[in-house]
Amino acid sequence: MDNDVSAGSGTTTVVGRLALGITLLAFGLGHTDVIDGVSAADAVSLAHYVGGVALFVAGLFAFRDRDTASGTAYSVLGALWFTWAVTAGTTMSANAAGLFLLLFALVTLSLTLAGGDQLTQGTYGLFFVSLVLLAIAEFATSGSLTKVGGWFAVAAGAVAWYAATAALAHWPTVLPRRAAGRGVTATG
Repeated sequence: MDNDVSAGSGTTTVVGRLALGITLLAFGLGHTDVIDGVSAADAVSLAHYVGGVALFVAGLFAFRDRDTASGTAYSVLGALWFTWAVTAGTTMSANAAGLFLLLFALVTLSLTLAGGDQLTQGTYGLFFVSLVLLAIAEFATSGSLTKVGGWFAVAAGAVAWYAATAALAHWPTVLPRRAAGRGVTATG
């Protein structure tokens, strides 16, 4: 198995992935109702400081290190988490909340399509699906769809957390490639 830890193994990237992972886990678990008495509103402080401020600062440090992909991702996600946290609890229509989540989803779609390693794309891809489901749930007032969207956020958080831990512990960060079958040649 390949231990590709060079991509995304810098300190800034690890900090950013941990901040994103923790925020996504709290946000997602809050939407799933799996823990009695814990809701998405309980993730607001964490989203404000860890997902908002810490992630934004990690983005600025990534820019300083000339890592424009991580810098862009972390700073824009930090700004969006900060905005979500400061608007939480305000009176807002379901359609306005759905629109915010949909716009947030478009940002994560851009990050997913921008490339990067498999774990980064997996994190952003799962987060994109989560946000689309949560937006639809807001528009349709669907509690069950909210829970499904929450589980996708939990999965995205777990992938981000694994990516950070893998970089620190030198665990595998890429899936092994399957060798070409007998009589098949790979060209490139």
